[in-house]
Amino acid sequence: MAIPVGLSTASVWPLRAQAGFEMAADLGYDGVEVMVWADPVSQDVAALRKLARATGVPILSIHSPSLLITQRVWSPDPEVRLRRSVRAAQELEARTVVVHPPFRWQRRYGEAFADLVAELEYDTGVAVAVENMFKVRPPGAGRNSRVSAFRPSIDPTDVGYANYTLDLSHTAAAGMDALELAERMGAGLTHVHLADGTGLPKDQHLVPGHGTQPCAELLERLAADGFGGQVVLEVNTRGAAQRARRAKLLAESLLFARLHLGQ
Repeated sequence: MAIPVGLSTASVWPLRAQAGFEMAADLGYDGVEVMVWADPVSQDVAALRKLARATGVPILSIHSPSLLITQRVWSPDPEVRLRRSVRAAQELEARTVVVHPPFRWQRRYGEAFADLVAELEYDTGVAVAVENMFKVRPPGAGRNSRVSAFRPSIDPTDVGYANYTLDLSHTAAAGMDALELAERMGAGLTHVHLADGTGLPKDQHLVPGHGTQPCAELLERLAADGFGGQVVLEVNTRGAAQRARRAKLLAESLLFARLHLGQ
């Protein structure tokens, strides 16, 4: 079976989720990943179901509100947010929930996180795929100073989970070898955020092929190995002032993915 290639609704920001569904339908993506954030539609299961039916675009995955800017979406309690994300995935027949590791200051959540993820997967059958992250520069720190905001680290294989999301923009920002990380994730690699980066210590989410990451090689390996997960384009198009320019970037991203997956 062909590896499904989806479009993250984050890829059309600052447009809203509806635009993500519409562009995925227009360009021929296999589905969408819903980034749950301030957009009210992204938080509304009934509205998302209606969009999926109207556009004919299935929801492949839900990105739990794990970002700093989404710490109040659904609930200030991160456990509640993750549980709601999994419930939404069940109701929308999405097979995967993407979640970031706990922040360092989320002590109670962090201590229980691995058990919580395992419990949710066991109870629901939804894959809770923990994503690799990158270090950031603290305010006022030196130019080359970087710290991890995540517990226990930016690399989820340091803990060990049943399912992982590999994000290639994050490996670029972290200075990590994406192919080595994929090897460490092993059979647990069930979800890929396809994007690119130049190696600068910031989350660029470039169109694949526009940076230094081994995007093509990773996709070719996944296809050769019979990868059973999903590939989702999570690229930055916020600089595209016109719809046609955004569509061009997203079409190029889809073509890149299909070409190197042998589709």
